[in-house]
Order: sequence, then C-alpha cells, then structure tokens
Amino acid sequence: MKVKSNPTAQIVPSISELRALFNGRVIAPDDPRYEQARAVFYGGIDRHPAAIVRVVDAGDVSRLVSVAREAEIELAIRSGGHSNAGHSTIEGGIVLDLSAMKDLQINVQDKTAWAEAGLTAGEYVSQTAAYGLTTGFGDTGTVGLGGITLGGGVGYLVRKHGLTIDNLLAAEVVTAAGELLHVDDQNHPDLFWAIRGGGGNFGVATRFKFQLHNVNTILGGMLCLPATADTIASFIAEAESAPDELSAIVNVMTAPPMPFLPADVHGKLIIMAMLVYAGDNEVGDQFIAKFRSIAIPYADMIRPIPYTEMFPPEEGGYHPIAAGRTMFVDQVTHAEAEMILNRLQRSTGSMAVTQLRVLGGAMSRVPADATAFAHRKARIMVNLAALYENPDEKEIHEAWVTEFAAALHQSDNGAYINFLANVDEAQVRAAYPNGTWERLAAIKARYDPDNFFHLNQNIPPQK
Repeated sequence: MKVKSNPTAQIVPSISELRALFNGRVIAPDDPRYEQARAVFYGGIDRHPAAIVRVVDAGDVSRLVSVAREAEIELAIRSGGHSNAGHSTIEGGIVLDLSAMKDLQINVQDKTAWAEAGLTAGEYVSQTAAYGLTTGFGDTGTVGLGGITLGGGVGYLVRKHGLTIDNLLAAEVVTAAGELLHVDDQNHPDLFWAIRGGGGNFGVATRFKFQLHNVNTILGGMLCLPATADTIASFIAEAESAPDELSAIVNVMTAPPMPFLPADVHGKLIIMAMLVYAGDNEVGDQFIAKFRSIAIPYADMIRPIPYTEMFPPEEGGYHPIAAGRTMFVDQVTHAEAEMILNRLQRSTGSMAVTQLRVLGGAMSRVPADATAFAHRKARIMVNLAALYENPDEKEIHEAWVTEFAAALHQSDNGAYINFLANVDEAQVRAAYPNGTWERLAAIKARYDPDNFFHLNQNIPPQK
C-alpha cells in the first residue's frame, strides 16, 4: 500500500525532532515497521499517521500531549487498536501508542493490581492467573486495557463481579494540560466518576488499579446448538434465570466451516454460545445441563478449564470489515427470536451475527449514577453485524443492519459506548441518558475545555 507522498507536511516539530524528544521511539512512514504499526484490528480502516510514538511511561505521555497540543497536532490514542470507529489511528496526525506500557504489579495480599494501559486483557489475565486471581474484562484477549476499561468493560464475569469499571479502584491520567493526576474516590472524584464509562474524553489513562477476585478453574467453553426460535428464546430464558456465577455470550450466526462442527451444519444458522460458570463446578454442572437439554448440541466444549483458556491467542491476520449496531433490549421471546432468524437469513454478507449478552447480576446492583455507565438496569445487550470483504458493498450492509436494529428496538434507546462505530452526537448522547451526558460535559469543561481529546465517542465540553 502506497503511503501518501508528504504525510509529515503539517507536523511541527519534525519527525527528527520527535525522535530526539522520545529517544527514537517514533515510527514514521519511512520506517520498515510502519505498515504493521499503523494497522488496527478492524478492516476497512486505512489511515496513514504522520508518526506513531510508542511511549514507555507517563512522562512520555505527558510530553507528547503537550507537544501535540502546543503545535495543534491531531492526536489519536491507541491501547489495543480495537476501536470500532477507528479512533485508534488517524490520517496525517500522531498516534500515541501505549502498547509498550505493560508493567503489572500484583499485590496478592490485598488482591489488587496496578496495570499499565498498554497491557491486553489476555496478558493481564495470564499473569494474574499465576495467583488464582483475575479481573473481569471483555471476551477478547487482544483488546487493550485502556479502551475497554474507560468504556465500561462487559465480559465473562459481568454477572458475578460486575463491569471492569466496578473493579477499578484508582487510575493515573494525563490531562490535556499535560498534568499527571492520581484519581480515585478521594482525589479528583469527579474525574474518577467520568473515566468509569465516559471513554477517552478526559485524558490519557496510563495506569489502572484493579480489584482482583479468586477465579482460577471455571466451568466454561463453547456450546453450539441448532438455531430455532424456540432454542434461542429458551437459551436466553435460562441465562436470565441462572445465578450470578453464570455469564453467557450467545451468538446466533452462520456456522463457519470449523472442524468441530458437522459438515452438514456449515453455512446454516446456529447458536454458538460462550458460557462461564465462576463458582463450584459441581453446582455449575446442574445449570449448564439446562442449556445442554435445550437441543442436541452440535458441539459441546464446556468443561472445567483454567479461566485463561477463555482468552485464546488470535490469528494476527484477521481484520474483518463489518457493518454493526449495538443496543439494549428488554426481552428476547419467541417473536424476537423469529425476527432475528429471518433478518439474518436476508443478509448477503459473508457472515451475519446477532450477539446476545444477558446482563443483570452484580452489574445491576451498582447505582445508576455511581459511574458514567448509565445502563445498570439494561437486561440484554444486542450486537448486530454483517461481515463482508468488498468495501464497495458498505451501503448494502449498513442498510441491512440499520433496518434490523429498527425492527428489534424496544423501550431502551441506549447503547454501549465501546461497541459504537462511527456515529453522530445524537447516538453518543443516547449512550449517556438521564443526565449523564450533561454531567460528563461539565467535567469535560474542567479537564479538557478546548476538546483536545476529541478522537473518541466525543462529549464536547459544556459551554
């Protein structure tokens, strides 16, 4: 891929000056590492930063923020590069890349950990597992801690231990002024409230202090069943009635040609569910049996496993292009399940998926105004997606997913900020209902009055 002829034209200071400031940790278009360094997780995002600076500590972060602000250079913040909207990169500006910041300090006695924001979920889980401890993040090992934490964090332990932000005890944040702040309930409590769900609007989080929980061997894995209106509705009903120890991610999707699935199932709609029971395995077996009894499984991989196995290594070359929507619904009955199947069958994408995540449990018992994540009473998160290869087909798949979301919409107008793609202000506002947006805008005005940090699901400062 050809790099633009003069991508550094707008940059002050020059690339050589940046390299001097950051001891050579600058990747420019003439660097052989550039193509790999500029790539992000999702396909269809092809941007050419003028420079990528791999910071190594909070001092680097503060220095780069100050340089970019003073020179009026656009700055994108990258932790794991999984932003659905492509906010992890930029055309022509600078990427502040946190991926080299991977220090993890584990206090086994207090069951806490200080983790730098460049760690991935898989790296964190792997290291804390040595002590039989963990913190709940999402469901993908390569996601960076920075992005998933600031947006909320909905994963395999959401019903047992809440969101990631419910286990965040403190953080260190570099503000738009280049100042490094320690934030917690006692220090800058307004900022601490805002970063728990408000995304990257308020600064660059460099370190997080997390609560750890005793999670070692769990009962978990994949369960694949036939997808019918009855099986989908029954699966969701069982997940809702299960104890907090059980969290489920239910994908209704076209069966991929995987060797563990019968050949005659390939290409058909199936339920591919990921289940975790974080409690006594014998007790968990009784609840897992209810899911197994819904239909004869195509594949049953649920067994006692280390929690780390829920975060397997991913293929590095996988960069899907997807049209997607995220939303919350109140129920998935036979009628909604029938609609889901019908809509999936209409997709012309290479793969169509409806992901259902039953919420509740510990997440729902946190007061709605305790953090900037305002969806504590949401019952089911839904993510709709059509994957495709040809960028020219974007309008077709966007129309499909837009109509699908409208048909499935119920009483909840909200959305989970971490799963939003490139959207307008109205859609970002919907992610922060009941006064949350206004409160965040006021805090934004205190810590970033010029909206320097705007390459995110942006909340402009209150005027």
